[in-house]
Amino acid sequence: MSNMIRSKILIVEDDSGIRTFLRATLTAEGYDTIVASGGTSALEIVASHCPDCILLDLGLPDMDGNRIISSVRQWSTMPIIVISARSMEPDKVQALDLGADDYITKPFGTNELLARIRTALRHRRTASENGEIALRGSYHVGDMVIDYRKHQVRVAGENIHLTPNEFRIVALLGMHAGQVMTYRSILRELWGPSASTDNKILRVHMASIRRKIEPNPNEPRYIFTEVGVGYRMADGDD
Repeated sequence: MSNMIRSKILIVEDDSGIRTFLRATLTAEGYDTIVASGGTSALEIVASHCPDCILLDLGLPDMDGNRIISSVRQWSTMPIIVISARSMEPDKVQALDLGADDYITKPFGTNELLARIRTALRHRRTASENGEIALRGSYHVGDMVIDYRKHQVRVAGENIHLTPNEFRIVALLGMHAGQVMTYRSILRELWGPSASTDNKILRVHMASIRRKIEPNPNEPRYIFTEVGVGYRMADGDD
């Protein structure tokens, strides 16, 4: 890792084998690691060490991992990546709605995990700038630019004519690039807490958006579907 400051990652995992593997893998990549085997010790470490990222198993011996997400989100936006054997869509949606930034199902690939960690850390470094980006900046990924100041989306220099609601969806995903946003959270952000939970309106808008911005809507480059959960904007260019 080329950064002078080593990012600190808390591993919350009760399986000693997985815990040892994760610690060895992350240490080899240049991260500082702290480990906890239960929820109570994890919350104590979070409060005392303020890690840069948390890798969280949900099935802990003393409490459900979702309680940790809820507790941390009361005072911090530090990235939380869930690593869990729970693969059902309701489990993923619940964790993400509570405030987890990402969700990886066991078993997982090491390269994928490391990429998700890099994205989470990069998002944390730029999160404080997102309000500024939303007001007067832009977001770049590949050939696409979201121009928040002009309320435009351009692909390969061409202005893409989105409807107001389509632009709002793309703009929101751009502000949270690299993160999975659940259908519910998108609906709530754009149409308020009393918005319908029917995902049909989002699917209709997204189909139209993809026809306009993606070279091949069936193989998206910019906005990815997390099946049954929500959408994720591709991580931007440095």
